[in-house]
Amino acid sequence: MIKLITGKKGTGKTKVLIDMIKEDAEKSTGNVVCIERGMKLTYDIPHSVRLVDVEEYGITGYDTFYGFVAGMLAGNYDISEIFVDGILRIGGRDYEALASLLSRVAVLTKDIKVVFTVSADESELPESVKAFEK
Repeated sequence: MIKLITGKKGTGKTKVLIDMIKEDAEKSTGNVVCIERGMKLTYDIPHSVRLVDVEEYGITGYDTFYGFVAGMLAGNYDISEIFVDGILRIGGRDYEALASLLSRVAVLTKDIKVVFTVSADESELPESVKAFEK
């Protein structure tokens, strides 16, 4: 299941994401992972959550991000939730490429909750991305 938290910069997306992470970390029976760029959430999320900085692994672009997530899931079958803060900072503002990533991740994570923050107004997003906002 994929969920998007959309909105322009400064609208509280990351705060919503942090609250979701804290809630899931308390009740989850699996491993919770948070992926971001720049380790900004270090002090905001529980220490039980695996915090991953894509910069440490040289992840740039949607294809390498997909491969990274696939590798994480292949190495850890206990991941139950994945939170991604700032997917556009990781992959860029190519919304069709983002839609392609979301489709591929949806297949890969059919039994895993995946939440992305997207720093864009909903009106900017194509229907192929909006389809994942449910």
